[in-house]
Amino acid sequence: MGPAATPRIRRTAQNTQFTYNLSRRVNDVQTYPVQSPQGATILIYGHDNGVTLVWRGGRRFKASKETSKQPTNHKEQRNGASEDSVMIIDSDDDEPPAKSQTGQSFVDKPEFEDTIERNPYPETIQTLDLAFGTAVLKVAVMPLIPCSSAEVASNGEPILAEKMVFAVSCATNDAYLVTLPLTPPSPQSKARPELRADLLAGQAGSGSWGESLTLLGGQTKHSDGLAITLIAPRSIESSSKAPRVVVAAFSRQASGVLHLWDIALEDKMSSQRPIEPFQSEFLPAPLTSISFNPTNASQLLAVSSPHAVRIYDFAQPSLPPDLDARGPFPAQGSWLLSLYQPFAKISSSRKPILDAAWIAHGRAVFALLADGMWGIWDIEGAKPLQSGAAISSKLKSGVQGAALTAFSVSGYVEGTGALRTIATQQKDKHAGDFAPMTPHTRKQAATSLNAATSLDRLFAVRGGIKVIGLPSTPGKALQDESLALWIGGLEHVCVIPGVLRFWDSQLRRGSGGGVNLFSGAQPTRMVKLVDLTTGLLGERCCGVGLIPDACKNDDDIPDDGGLPVDVLIRGESRIVIVREGEDGPGRKIGDVVASRRKRLFSRNEKSEAIIVHGKQDRPASLSFNLSTVKPGTLRQKQAARDEYEGNGNGNGNGATDKSDDVPTPANRSRAGFGFADTLSAAADVTSDFTTRNVEAEMLDIMEIDQALNNMEDDRGSGRKKVFFEED
Repeated sequence: MGPAATPRIRRTAQNTQFTYNLSRRVNDVQTYPVQSPQGATILIYGHDNGVTLVWRGGRRFKASKETSKQPTNHKEQRNGASEDSVMIIDSDDDEPPAKSQTGQSFVDKPEFEDTIERNPYPETIQTLDLAFGTAVLKVAVMPLIPCSSAEVASNGEPILAEKMVFAVSCATNDAYLVTLPLTPPSPQSKARPELRADLLAGQAGSGSWGESLTLLGGQTKHSDGLAITLIAPRSIESSSKAPRVVVAAFSRQASGVLHLWDIALEDKMSSQRPIEPFQSEFLPAPLTSISFNPTNASQLLAVSSPHAVRIYDFAQPSLPPDLDARGPFPAQGSWLLSLYQPFAKISSSRKPILDAAWIAHGRAVFALLADGMWGIWDIEGAKPLQSGAAISSKLKSGVQGAALTAFSVSGYVEGTGALRTIATQQKDKHAGDFAPMTPHTRKQAATSLNAATSLDRLFAVRGGIKVIGLPSTPGKALQDESLALWIGGLEHVCVIPGVLRFWDSQLRRGSGGGVNLFSGAQPTRMVKLVDLTTGLLGERCCGVGLIPDACKNDDDIPDDGGLPVDVLIRGESRIVIVREGEDGPGRKIGDVVASRRKRLFSRNEKSEAIIVHGKQDRPASLSFNLSTVKPGTLRQKQAARDEYEGNGNGNGNGATDKSDDVPTPANRSRAGFGFADTLSAAADVTSDFTTRNVEAEMLDIMEIDQALNNMEDDRGSGRKKVFFEED
C-alpha cells in the first residue's frame, strides 16, 4: 500500500491487526464494492495530493520475460555487444511514446497467474497513484452489494464489469467523477519511459492509465460530503441506452446547499466543460452526511445533526412538471420524510446525530447519537418476522410520531456513560429577571450551567456508521448486512455482524426475551473491538470501514466467534485492518487459546512481524508422594514419639530403651514432616506405584479422615449432611 506494501502484523487475544504505514495524511478511505477480474479487493483512499488505489488479494502478476533478461542485456551493452539486442529493447520502449504523440492511450495487457496463492492474509498486488495536484477530502463509491466483476455483468451493468466509477471532492472546491479500469496496471505499464521523463505524464486526467475525469462545477466551497448512485436506463424515460450516474454533494455555501449532477456513462467521456448541477437545494442548516438508498436509487438520506434525518427524492417533483424542461429528472425534487431524534435531558435541544445509514436494503435507517444512543427507524415495516403471535401483537412496525419519531429498537453503546453525565434536576421555574441567591437558587443555576456545558460537549463528539451487504447466497431472497460504528475514538468501535439477526434479537429482548446487547450468540449481538492501540500506534481513530470476504457469506456467520467481514480503521497516517477472532471463524471471541497457534508464515520464510500473544495458561500443578513408609504408620510413629518424650525413656520407668524404633531426643523440634529426613532416599526408590493406594496415603498424611469425623460429630442441627463413600 504505497510506501509500505507489507503490513505490520500484531496479534492480540481477540483479533489480528494489519497496520499499513503511509507517507501521507489520509483523509478518507472507501472499499470499492466490485472486485477486479483477477479477484482483488480494491481500496481507494484520498490524501494531500490525490487518491491512491490498492488492489489487495487475488492472483499475482506473471513474471515478465523482459525483466528476467534485462540484467543480461545491460551486461552485454556494457561489454560492447552487438546492436541487435539493444535495438529490440529500444524499439519496444519507443512504441508507447509514438502512440501517445498521436493521441492514442497506452494499451496495457497484464498477465496473471492461473491460481490464487493461499495466504493467511491477502497481500498487496498493485498500487496506483492518481495525482490531482491538490488534496482529496472525500471519496464516494456506489452502494452496491459486494460482488465479482462477472456477477455485476450478469446483473445488467456491463460497464461496471470493466471500469470502476467513483467520485472525489477536492480542497479546491471541485468535484470529479472518475472512471478507471478494474484490472490493475501491470508493472511494465508503470515502468514506461515517458512516465519517468515527465513528472506530469501520469497525472490524473492524462489518460496514461485509461482513466477519465469529469469536472462537476457549480460549487463555491469544497464539499463536506459526497454520494454517488447508478440509475439504470430502464428506470428513466430516455432514448439513450447508456446508464447514468447521479452524484450528490453538500457544502457550507450560504446556510447550506445540496447539489446533484447527472452524468451519462459512455465509452468516451469528455471533460472539456464542467457539468452543472441539475438540482440545487438551499438548506436552513448545513448537513452532516448523505447516502443514497441501495434499492431505490432516487432517494437520498440527508443527516442534519441538530435537527433531524430527512429523505430527499430527486426523481419526484415537488411542483407540477414544466413542459419546457429537458432532461430525465425534474428541476426540483421533494422531501419525503423527516425523522426526529429524542431530546436531551433537562433541555429543549435535541441530541446531536453523529451519523445515519440505510439498513435492511433501504427499508430502515440506523441512527447513532452523540450520547452513545443508537436506534432503528422502521420506515417501511421491515422489522424481522417474529415466531410467536403474542410477541407480534405487542410490536408496531412503521414510522410513529411527529415531533419525535419512535425507534423500533434502541440502546446505548457500552462504555459511553460518561457522555450522559447531565444533571437530572429541572430548571428553575421562578419568573423574573432577579432572584435571591439562596442555596436553592445557587443549586439550580449550577444545574443549568452543567446541562448547557454537557450539551455543548455532545456537539464536539465525533463518530460514524458504515454498512455493507454480505455476499449473496443461492436460494436466499434477502441477504443480511454487517454494520460498523465508532463514537468518540478507538475505545468505542463496535461491529454488528448480522443487522437483521441483531434487530430480531433486540425485538425479542424488548418483549421479554432477555437478550443482552453485548451477550448471546455472535450474530445477534454487538461485538466491541479492543486493543486497537496496538495497530494505530498512538494515532486517533478518524473513521471506520468494512472489507468483505469473498470466502464467506451470510450462512457462514459463526455463532461462537469471528466476523464475516474485516474492519478497516482509519488513522491519521495509518490504515489498520482488523480481523476479529484469534484463529478466524469458529473460535470464541475474547478467549485466550494458547494450545494451538496458526502460523502466519511458512517455516522457511523469515518475517520481521511482531506477534503479541496473550497471557499463557498456567500448567496444571503436579503432586508427588515422597513418603517411603507404609500406609497407616505415620500416626503410629508420631504417637510413639510423643510417649517417648513424655516419659523420658519410652517405657515409663526412666531407663533408656535402645531397642526403640524412634530414638528421638527430647529437645528435637516437632515442626515439619517426618519424612523430610529421607528425601534423598525417596527420590531413588523405584517401586510399583500401581499397587499403592495413593488416596489412602494422602488421607493418612493430612489426617483428613479424622478431621471429617470430628466435623461429623460437631455438626449442629439444621445443616446439610454430606456422606462420603468408603472403599
